[in-house]
Amino acid sequence: MNIANPCHPAPDRRAFLQAGTIGALGLSMSGIAELRGAAADRAAGQAGRPRAVIFLFLTGGASQHDTFDMKPHGPADFKGEFNPIATRTPGIQICEHLPMLAQRSQHWALVRSLTHGNNGHDAATYLMLTGRSQLPNTFRSSRPQGTDFPSIVAIAGAMTRRRGIWPGSAVLPEKIYHSNTGVYPGQFAGLLGSRHEPWFLEMTDKPHAYHSYSGAFPQYLFDLHRGELSDRRDWRFEVPNLTLPEGALDPRHRRRMDLLGHIERQQRQLDATAAVAGYDRVRRSAATLLTSPQVRHAFDVRQAGPRVLERYGNNSFGWSLLMARRLVEAGVNMVQVNMGNFGSWDLHGNNFPCLKNYLFPPTDRAVSALLDDLHDSGLLENTLVVMAGEFGRTPRISHIARNIYRTPGRDHWGRVQTAFFAGGGVRGGTVIGASDANGAYPAADPQTPENFAATIYDALGVPRSAEWHDATGRPYAVHMAEPIRGLRR
Repeated sequence: MNIANPCHPAPDRRAFLQAGTIGALGLSMSGIAELRGAAADRAAGQAGRPRAVIFLFLTGGASQHDTFDMKPHGPADFKGEFNPIATRTPGIQICEHLPMLAQRSQHWALVRSLTHGNNGHDAATYLMLTGRSQLPNTFRSSRPQGTDFPSIVAIAGAMTRRRGIWPGSAVLPEKIYHSNTGVYPGQFAGLLGSRHEPWFLEMTDKPHAYHSYSGAFPQYLFDLHRGELSDRRDWRFEVPNLTLPEGALDPRHRRRMDLLGHIERQQRQLDATAAVAGYDRVRRSAATLLTSPQVRHAFDVRQAGPRVLERYGNNSFGWSLLMARRLVEAGVNMVQVNMGNFGSWDLHGNNFPCLKNYLFPPTDRAVSALLDDLHDSGLLENTLVVMAGEFGRTPRISHIARNIYRTPGRDHWGRVQTAFFAGGGVRGGTVIGASDANGAYPAADPQTPENFAATIYDALGVPRSAEWHDATGRPYAVHMAEPIRGLRR
């Protein structure tokens, strides 16, 4: 029997049917079961200034030498083609092709000594996204499993208080996967349990046949192998459909059996969740989420004003970061943005033209706009922005793939990379650690994925003593190391 709750008014027929668009959002039913729809909960969850994290993951691994840890006096076959420029902070230099970020160094800090020992994409992605230096024995390449350790974003969602109707954490605009081998493990809740999966927002349309194309489409979609701008214009960045089409409930415009089948499919999904959370609560939460004007605003980034789109860049990088900013303002505690598809930063060849022409311009613009937006709105002090990849790149420039690439590049290198931190109490204009003269190994203050993860949890206010539990109730420490010392005030 359903007993009405004045704090959770039952949705009308249209609102309930609208929850059928959940599949387009990529939100699991178990995730919906965790949402809070009550006004009282919203008020409690928003008491005080909430903390948030936006994690920009550079899929494929960006070169430390060509971004934030340049070695202008190194050997010619290490140095590369780019030159350093001064930032707003005396003594700190970064790549000449990141001029907008250079002018905002008062907001950000660099950790030039982040290290682990794995050079494989899927394994290194697992390490960085779970915050662990060692792979478990259960790890299987390109095969996510329930026995995997949970991702940082999943733990963040589980260990922070949810605000209003929003899930605790989200990932956009797509999962990380390799077109030839499949989905990378380490992105999911794993041992934490499926009910703690992040909210995966699948915004892009990327057929596997296009595996050599990467970047911030449409303007910056490039061919990895040729190092040239692609002429393809059929990639899409689709904001989730949060409304039913006009006439969807009109039998004159939709066959009755089609609509009935649609409802029954959703009913089965809801019933499967009812044993955990209760059917009625799931229905209310789903309908509240899907019909919220605040939710629609967060997703409607393609319709932002011309000045906003110009500042962020009218491309998939800009749209993703604008959406992340809106989501954390609205109530999501941690958002992971996968910056590039098919390993966009995995430049074994054509490294310098691809970085200069296709990757640096949209990244520089979008990240700078994000920092400005958060600062101007008063959110930056309580929102940590983190940018890193699965690893760095080799110091030595490589010519081994001449048969594939037109010009040289750099190969995988887990031993050192530079991580970027801004906001969230970060001491702007700071450099933590150092790499050696060749940019190959940490020379001072090495930091591990465990330190990296602990810094994120600390910024979210997760206590040092916090634990998460697997399905059997076994406890695991959230913090497995100290946060990076000297980074935050």
